[in-house]
Amino acid sequence: MIGIILGSKSDLSYIENYLSLFEEFDIPFTFKISSAHRTPEETKSIVKSMEEKGVKVIIALAGAAAHLPGVIASFTVLPVIGVPIPSSDLKGMDALLAIVQMPGGIPVATTAIGKAGVKNAILYSFAILSTENESLKNKLVKYREAQREKVLKDSKETEEKIKTGNAKFFSL
Repeated sequence: MIGIILGSKSDLSYIENYLSLFEEFDIPFTFKISSAHRTPEETKSIVKSMEEKGVKVIIALAGAAAHLPGVIASFTVLPVIGVPIPSSDLKGMDALLAIVQMPGGIPVATTAIGKAGVKNAILYSFAILSTENESLKNKLVKYREAQREKVLKDSKETEEKIKTGNAKFFSL
């Protein structure tokens, strides 16, 4: 099971389009909103509850100062994946630096800023789980193969479109 903690309700727009991945891969997840600054005691309680319920990886979305992933990691030895959200005037660079520059000793993995980071955090959490789940590992292999096939198909279709009527085009 995967735990997801958002720093605020506004972060929901970054993850809601990717929640279908949990169904596609048949992975249960739980979800909470909690602030490292405004509700630290509740954040600790949520993390402890996630541990008790069998969560194996926690994904934390946070913008601006982005303390949430580090605070979560301070309460657990479970893998924590921090996703920087572009919620400030700095467009997520502040959040990225806050998460990626965690002091040594309490690790937090970091993804890209925003939606790509959310998608990669989810897929990375599945990869972590797949180390002990052969069926999940096979699903991830198939997912990546489908991505590969799409790129090859897109390339072929685009090449055909470009070379039509263009005497200077040559195929590799």
